[in-house]
Amino acid sequence: MTFDGAWPALEGAIREHDPDVVVALGLAGGSARVRLERVAVNVRDARIPDNAGAQPVDVPVVPGGPVGYFSTLPLKASLAAVREAGVPVEVSSTAGTYVCNDVFYALQHGWGAAPGRRAGFVHVPDAGAVPVEDQVAAVAAVVRQALRGAAEPVLAAGTES
Repeated sequence: MTFDGAWPALEGAIREHDPDVVVALGLAGGSARVRLERVAVNVRDARIPDNAGAQPVDVPVVPGGPVGYFSTLPLKASLAAVREAGVPVEVSSTAGTYVCNDVFYALQHGWGAAPGRRAGFVHVPDAGAVPVEDQVAAVAAVVRQALRGAAEPVLAAGTES
């Protein structure tokens, strides 16, 4: 996919199907685990060109948009459910700054910002690291958890725990 094409493709599918939950997926080559992404940041910073040759550096995903968005998926419940399915998994604190983060940020900025909607991003590893059947089981577990309830609360910037 590309910076210019990925979000419009997902947005079109969302408009067509009007879901309650969106779990966007991307490939995390070199990873040995499914990664439940916690934060999308408002920056495009590509170390390599995308499939159309675009290689933005320090460009906002949404000019004037917030610095970042948290996932609204129930990450800890999803983590437990995926572990229970026997699939290696972790919560990741960043979706990076490439096309996957771009999609995650645009999703949260637009569709996912409405009350009652749950949305987030999951990176899956290469099939050689985690078999495709296990990846499917992991994503299904995340979707089931998202359909059961709202995201766990997160601290707002500047608060103390």
